[in-house]
Amino acid sequence: MAMIDDLPIRDDLKGQSPYGAPQIDVPVRLNTNENSYALPDAVVEAVAEAVRAEMRDLNRYPDRDAVGLRTDLARYLGHGVTAANVWAANGSNEIQQQLLQTFGGPGRTALGFGPSYSMYPLLARGTGTRWIGAHRNPDFGLTPDVAVAQLKEHRPDVVFLCSPNNPTGTALDPAVIDAVLGETKGMVLVDEAYFEFARSGTKSALTLLPHHRNLVVTRTMSKAFGFAGGRLGYFAADPDVVGAVQLVRLPYHLSSLTQAAARAALGQAPALLATVDAIKQQRDRIVATLRERGTKVADSDANFVLFEVGGDQKRVWQRMLDRGVLIRDVGLDAWLRVTAGTATETDAFLAAITNRQ
Repeated sequence: MAMIDDLPIRDDLKGQSPYGAPQIDVPVRLNTNENSYALPDAVVEAVAEAVRAEMRDLNRYPDRDAVGLRTDLARYLGHGVTAANVWAANGSNEIQQQLLQTFGGPGRTALGFGPSYSMYPLLARGTGTRWIGAHRNPDFGLTPDVAVAQLKEHRPDVVFLCSPNNPTGTALDPAVIDAVLGETKGMVLVDEAYFEFARSGTKSALTLLPHHRNLVVTRTMSKAFGFAGGRLGYFAADPDVVGAVQLVRLPYHLSSLTQAAARAALGQAPALLATVDAIKQQRDRIVATLRERGTKVADSDANFVLFEVGGDQKRVWQRMLDRGVLIRDVGLDAWLRVTAGTATETDAFLAAITNRQ
């Protein structure tokens, strides 16, 4: 980064590295929590037809407010949500960036409970928001009293809650979200990127929206929908929050092609979400098998599993890669994360991790 640092960039960016998981061409890629299943032919055809219909009008700007897409997203979410409650952007990262641009910024703070999604502090830095790294319990859990104590200490303007949490995988107890909302007047962002994979009975923060004007629930189509290449994230919140974010959004930020493709995919939701149960079965298989072998594993409500390796995780990661299986080193000493994919991919992972020494 030395050559970049020679440029007149902001002081807080000097010496930093861009975010990015390794993109390595190996037989089994289980490091970025993608949906391993390709889109069904019927979905491919529906998306292609929708995109083709937009082609002749590419000389015109897209619908700046993506009203049709937001209406479809609201219908998918349910819980009484309407288009007025929904905003969409190019992935949930852009959604969270826009929220920080609106409610964070210079002189303001954002807080998250680590270990959690590594993009949160990077988004904070990019928007000039001071990041406060609060902590979870030693078992990676988070209880209301621990969360509230840290909120009282730091009084942040924005709070990030990831549920199910990345990289640990476990959904938050609703009591934690209630406690945080009861303690702060700042914005509370509940990241539900992996909610469709949650175990039965898990409660979405969407149920709390009618009672909290400062609550925002972010979602994505990248994971359960298998739409990672389509880059579509969104949030649900009070209509005034949607109006506030429009103050910072770029004009025409969602292309006509993105909107058309996302709407077509939403119209095929049952076909796309049909893989969720299969992925959850593989997740539970990984958890059960590793625990049977004596490996410590975090409970997972996501499409990935965090497990302890009992030593240098970098060495184990490399040994797995040498065997053609790419998993994720998330920077936790002695822990690694693996995406739950197809049955064949799970076979490959379990075989490789058995012979990692």
